[in-house]
Amino acid sequence: MIPKEHVFTLGIEEEFAIIDPQTRELRSHIQEILQDGGKMKLKEQIKPEMHQSMVELGTEICQSVVDARKHVIGLRSHLASLAAASGLKIASAGTHPFAHWHDQLITEGERYKEIVKDMQQVARANLIFGLHVHVGIPSRETAIHVMNQARYFLPHIYVLSTNSPFWVGRDTGFKGYRLKVFERFPRTGIPDAFESLSEYEDYLKLLVRTKCVDNAKKIWWDIRLHPFFDTLEVRVCDAQSRVDDTLAMAALIQAVVVRLHKLQGQNLTFRIYRRRLIDENRWRASRYGLEGKLIDFGREQEREARSLIHEILEFVASEIDELGSQREFEHVERILREGTGSDRQLETWGRTRDLRQVVDKIVDETYESLDVTQPEVASIS
Repeated sequence: MIPKEHVFTLGIEEEFAIIDPQTRELRSHIQEILQDGGKMKLKEQIKPEMHQSMVELGTEICQSVVDARKHVIGLRSHLASLAAASGLKIASAGTHPFAHWHDQLITEGERYKEIVKDMQQVARANLIFGLHVHVGIPSRETAIHVMNQARYFLPHIYVLSTNSPFWVGRDTGFKGYRLKVFERFPRTGIPDAFESLSEYEDYLKLLVRTKCVDNAKKIWWDIRLHPFFDTLEVRVCDAQSRVDDTLAMAALIQAVVVRLHKLQGQNLTFRIYRRRLIDENRWRASRYGLEGKLIDFGREQEREARSLIHEILEFVASEIDELGSQREFEHVERILREGTGSDRQLETWGRTRDLRQVVDKIVDETYESLDVTQPEVASIS
């Protein structure tokens, strides 16, 4: 059972594109949204990102996935209303189908100035949108061991979240191209396994002491023990268009963390795989998504991605019931049947050959379940 003295809380951060509904282009408008009352309405839950055409929303600490759903819908609805006041839309996907990074304005502020100064074009070109899920965990020492084991599941989770097949107007051939863009940053991808919390903290201190980073938040792994909060933060997922997709990813991540934590408490552990092996599955997840195959390292053979994901659902079946996540896992099953955000984008592209209609598809899905009055979208001629 889940210990009564601790709730494996959830925190969800989503990154959105600001869209001009006439042209379907990105609009550098975050400063206006903040000035028009965004900060007052959403307080610390709304944040600018490096590009002025991006905005991040972060929930408060949520006690359950049911609580998280209310937060996500409320935040999206508020942001959509703020955008509508300027005749704009919001959209949630891992990349914009045809926007080019060199057309985007960089957000003013010392933090972004330093990042661009340090990483130059790599930073300017980082026009991508992610979903980050925090799961509260009682002990940081235990959290390190859970993180080591959870690394194996990241490619499988990414398969379900792939939502970035296009980049600067081209079909990349990838289901999840966002990860390939982000890999240009240092300190990304699958982390090494750490023997202990002290080894992890010594590594962070070394980076700061040698001026590799000025703080530990500039470590952008697919999963990390957050340097300031007692959470495991999973950062691998593309931004999800539908609210239900976001909550499904969050619920799956929460269930995996809880399951591994329970095993740790029983002196049982899931096998810790080498990063070089997990990276093989990460590549396959990014390239082929749900239609591909991943490696079952235990059996030393390829298997259909859907089959391995079904095994993960069986692995966390008891946690689904204990966490009250049945609705979210029914949606995972729907994704397995019907495809991911990338599959839906590619279907629209194949049917229309018009990337503006792909943007419309993303926008429509982003507004599902929201409580907001939308201005009319210009018809495509």
